[in-house]
Amino acid sequence: MKIILVRHGQAENETRPDSARQLTTFGQQQAAQTAEYVITHYQPSQFVVSPYDRAQQTLAAFRSSAPEVPSSTQDNITPSDDARQAIIDIADIDADCIVVVCHMSIVANIAGLLTGDYPESFSLAEARVFEMDFVMTGMAKEVDRFVPDQPF
Repeated sequence: MKIILVRHGQAENETRPDSARQLTTFGQQQAAQTAEYVITHYQPSQFVVSPYDRAQQTLAAFRSSAPEVPSSTQDNITPSDDARQAIIDIADIDADCIVVVCHMSIVANIAGLLTGDYPESFSLAEARVFEMDFVMTGMAKEVDRFVPDQPF
């Protein structure tokens, strides 16, 4: 099975509540680049997304390229949530290739738990692909990364 972890694209400055921050135009372009890469190289069977606006907007780029793939919102993958509980809930999803769209720092913590390595920051709209026989801490191997254009 594969889990593809994706951080949302560039978001606007914190002028509104964190959950309501929107992607910038550049962030939308980043999301489109990442979605194109993931959809071209992998066959997602389920999208899982944070309820926050910028993650939902990033997912929209994936949905436009793969509208037939089901999606669900997982409330416990926001920036300060517990990565261990998030992994438990992701493990309950019956799918061969799950794309999870969420935020720093939980995305780095999930990646670190999957591989058993120290959490490493994700770039904006970065996607990392992990392979494993089953979802369990320390059982995954990172097999690919994609980083879209970044702001200077």
